[in-house]
Amino acid sequence: MHFRLIVGLGNPGAEYRDTRHNVGFMIVDQLALLAGGQFRKQKGWRADVVQVGGVYLCKPLAYMNLSGEAVRAMSDFYKITPDQVLVVLDDMALPIGRLRLRPGGSAGGHNGLKSVIAHLGTQEVPRLRVGIGAANAGEAVGHVLGRFAPEEKEAVKESIDRAVAAIEFAQAHSFDAAMNAYN
Repeated sequence: MHFRLIVGLGNPGAEYRDTRHNVGFMIVDQLALLAGGQFRKQKGWRADVVQVGGVYLCKPLAYMNLSGEAVRAMSDFYKITPDQVLVVLDDMALPIGRLRLRPGGSAGGHNGLKSVIAHLGTQEVPRLRVGIGAANAGEAVGHVLGRFAPEEKEAVKESIDRAVAAIEFAQAHSFDAAMNAYN
């Protein structure tokens, strides 16, 4: 399986930059940087988009719970099927540094993924979940919208690098091989 659209989930705006919820943006930013690509605003899709090596990287500019709108618009325009879309998102059920690649399934309570699933009309959307660490009871919103602690920064950087490597591995080999190597 070769991905034609890689979507990093996050929230737009400077106030959300570097928050746990924006780890998806951080990963597609790193993919673009490594490929020498420059994101451009696509107002019609409400997304920042760059094409690198035949693959579109996308950061929806609507808030997280509306992310699926941009994914659907791009998928329709470029005739990209849901199995050719990779959604990169944060997961507070995983410790920092853990990755989980899955070919489909439920949104698991993640509003951005829930929006993508609703707009594409299927749960069979490949995803890369990136651990951001667990929240304390009753503090989920503050946790995901908070920034990483200084002592977590190195682990986060390694996690982003590992996620980029997993995506590149999946593109070069197969999604199943990437699941075996990186989960």
